[in-house]
Amino acid sequence: MTKQSMKTWIALSACVCGTACAQVSVTPYGVVDTAMEYQNGGAGSQVREVSSGLYATVYGFKGTENLGNGLHVNFQLEQGFDNSTGQASAAGTAFNRLAWVGLSGAFGELRVGRQKKPEYLLLNNESDPSGVKSIASPLNNFGDNAVRSSNALAYFTPTLYGFTEQFMVALREEEDKPTLLSYNAVVRYVNGPLHVLAGYEKTGTAGTDAFQKVWREVVSYGMGNARLYLAYQKESRSDGRENLQIVEVSGSWRFNPANQLSVMVGDARDCTGRGNGGRQLGLLYQYHLSRRTELYSAAGILQNRNQAQFTLDGTQYAGIPGAPGAFVRGMNLGIAHHF
Repeated sequence: MTKQSMKTWIALSACVCGTACAQVSVTPYGVVDTAMEYQNGGAGSQVREVSSGLYATVYGFKGTENLGNGLHVNFQLEQGFDNSTGQASAAGTAFNRLAWVGLSGAFGELRVGRQKKPEYLLLNNESDPSGVKSIASPLNNFGDNAVRSSNALAYFTPTLYGFTEQFMVALREEEDKPTLLSYNAVVRYVNGPLHVLAGYEKTGTAGTDAFQKVWREVVSYGMGNARLYLAYQKESRSDGRENLQIVEVSGSWRFNPANQLSVMVGDARDCTGRGNGGRQLGLLYQYHLSRRTELYSAAGILQNRNQAQFTLDGTQYAGIPGAPGAFVRGMNLGIAHHF
């Protein structure tokens, strides 16, 4: 190979590599969230350091490859961990929160693998100002449905006339049980400041024939720096252990780009006849030090009815044990950094 040929080959190789590399993008990301918290569950109080008081503490990778003609290959891997100890939130797992790959284009998007259910991915962010996170959210504390599915296939439609739909089915791992573990569907309509959503989920319990059904309806309306929310959720189980109706009214006010205050009021009605419901008032204040870092304070006051034992749950941790019918209260002060 002549010297000139060598130069030509190197230039061509660099051009091809540069073009290929420009088609692929992989981004590492994460959140570190730590708070100091006080809780009293009616059977004693506790002051503790908690991880994920408002945002789940995670690290992960997401990427896309442009195949041309508007078609992309996408993937996401995400692991949760406790930043107060460094331990994984689920021992023995590499990516316990997300591990999926899929295709997107003019047809919408397909995803295969472990992923967030449509209710979590779409409905939660629209249901209250917190995104159904922290001890301040009644929906977070009263609700009892899983937010992710393994062995899942999801389809996201393109947005058309303000409507977006998401559908998911998830399969069992046990060979001796029915193949289908769960299915989920969410519809969202957006028209300027008005957002209307509805979602349905039916999920089997691994190793049994029992299943849970969850229905949620949400409407919110934005007015300048304020947004008001109304959410209704019904949870029931085929074995009769649960039949709960949750109503939450909430609102947020952004004083300026750095400051936001949210108020959430919720009521849980036990329709099994046992009367084990509850009601809660929640407050959340967020102050953004920068685009990536914020200080926050969340507080909750929860009154259990009869023998109910609802607690104030963080975004990725459980509240302290309480007494049946107890008056529960808690507050935290935290810092979260996104990278």
